Amino acid sequence: MTAPVPFIGYHAGHEQFAPGEVVEQAVAAEQAGFEGFSVSDHLHPWQENQGHAGHAWITLAAAGARTERMLLGTAVTCPIYRYHPLEVAHAFASLAVLYPGRVFLGLGTGEALNEAVAGRWGPYRERAERLVEAIRLIRRLWAEDWVDFDGRYYQVRGAKLFDRPASPPPIYVAASGPRSAAIAGREADGWLTDPGTARSRPDVAEAFADAARAAGKDVEAMPRIVELWMVAGTREEALAAAPPWQFLPVFNEVLDLPDPRAVQRLAEERSSPERTVEGWLVSPDPDDHVAAIRELVEGGATHIFVHSPQQDWRKVIDFYRRGVLPAFD
Repeated sequence: MTAPVPFIGYHAGHEQFAPGEVVEQAVAAEQAGFEGFSVSDHLHPWQENQGHAGHAWITLAAAGARTERMLLGTAVTCPIYRYHPLEVAHAFASLAVLYPGRVFLGLGTGEALNEAVAGRWGPYRERAERLVEAIRLIRRLWAEDWVDFDGRYYQVRGAKLFDRPASPPPIYVAASGPRSAAIAGREADGWLTDPGTARSRPDVAEAFADAARAAGKDVEAMPRIVELWMVAGTREEALAAAPPWQFLPVFNEVLDLPDPRAVQRLAEERSSPERTVEGWLVSPDPDDHVAAIRELVEGGATHIFVHSPQQDWRKVIDFYRRGVLPAFD
């Protein structure tokens, strides 16, 4: 039996690069053969030493104008505190009008780093409830002429998006635990996750599938998207790239910290470059990258977005152009 051919995209971190460089990466990624391009959506970088945090929607609009076919979207936008769902719906409706069939909206419950600055940061249960309500409001705004919405968290009176796409963008929800995965299955069009969850948390995949089936959806037709952290190079190169991402092994400890300076301090105290690279695919051999993607696909992933912490993005994209993407033609 022939293995399914995955959709392979490229992820660029706004924390890592200035907006202009992110746009140039989109152009180079499309030329190399990547099918999609996702960006992080942050007000602040995770750590102060990452140094960047351009506005994701502006970058996507610019990237769309410089590319022709690639799917474009966020991984992920939080639509519950800093952004009102009405504003998210408005922005992504316009993006989808500009680039029909090329836009997706990735959503999640956020982190204090970006949301607390707007005046509020709630517990997970509240954030999950807000996310569900936000998705339902966004879908109504994309589908209906005049919308009145009376939710627990959001109220809208007489709202109309005058420029709406003929086909609304798909919504994907990020989840690494069963409760969020159930929201993805019930409310969204697909699921975004990380390799560790995809490989070793069958309970999360089951929660997604069970909720989707209960909602009357065809689970097999729903995208299951994995962001694959990778280094196209040696362990030494990975260790050199690791310090700005040192928070990753202690992610659950920094989720509620509102200041990137505090995140960096905690990461430097409790993590290390050596610990950080343990969760990455690190290899200068393209065959190892091909094998890692195939393993994720065999485990159920349909879309792989590769994400490199390396600053030399041209090297990374060329590495995939020459040695990895041709294996999936």
